[in-house]
Amino acid sequence: MMNNLKSWLVRIAPPAITIGLLLVVWEAAVRAGHVSERVLASPTQIIASMVRTWPDLMDAAAITAYEALTGFAIAIVAGVLIGIGLYLSKTLHRAFYPLLVAAQTIPLITVAPLFMIWFGFEPLGKIVIVAVFGVFPIAVQTARGLTAVPQFYEDVALTCGATRAWALWHVKLRVAARQIFGGIRISAAYIFGTAATAEYLGAMNGLGIWLQAAFNSFRTPLIFSATVVVIAETAILLGLISLVEWLLLGNGADADISE
Repeated sequence: MMNNLKSWLVRIAPPAITIGLLLVVWEAAVRAGHVSERVLASPTQIIASMVRTWPDLMDAAAITAYEALTGFAIAIVAGVLIGIGLYLSKTLHRAFYPLLVAAQTIPLITVAPLFMIWFGFEPLGKIVIVAVFGVFPIAVQTARGLTAVPQFYEDVALTCGATRAWALWHVKLRVAARQIFGGIRISAAYIFGTAATAEYLGAMNGLGIWLQAAFNSFRTPLIFSATVVVIAETAILLGLISLVEWLLLGNGADADISE
């Protein structure tokens, strides 16, 4: 127990100290007048603005979270299925892999107007954008993970009477699960920012509209408050993904396929 606590403190202490020092320097620089409050709000000003606007901020955050998480769920399902297809078929790999790469190289600002024309200002357009931009790392990591699984795993399953489909779904995917979770984690790091950016370019509500209103009124603390919420939402999601990975696969470096 003590060893686990010590290990946890060793991991947490350095970033916590670094962040704390940065916040102290940040606060001191603004208070000393070296940085204009209109250019860079202090941490205490950001916290005060969040307290004052908490109900409205949470309403906007809930809308963005709904769009981001719904699109993310679609991206996970589509990404895993596409990744399996890329692994199983060279034809599918040649047909879809360039499209996946192209989807990642297109700037969001160039396609958001099209989604506004197609879907209007409703959340559906933002959900589709998040799904499109989130599917690539999951699909690629799924395909790479399956490719990296040693052949003897499948051979043992087939020798025991399993079909190739059963070996794929119950053995190879499980062995590749660590890498698949890696792709899911990469995708999760960007979904809230993607949803908020899409809202900024055209929506009726959400953190993107919150940012737009704050920018138009030059209220710097409100801009930072939305940033804090996006960071917090992303951190919570990444924590949940790590928890699910731990529950399913444990702490080992490799997936346990004994079941």
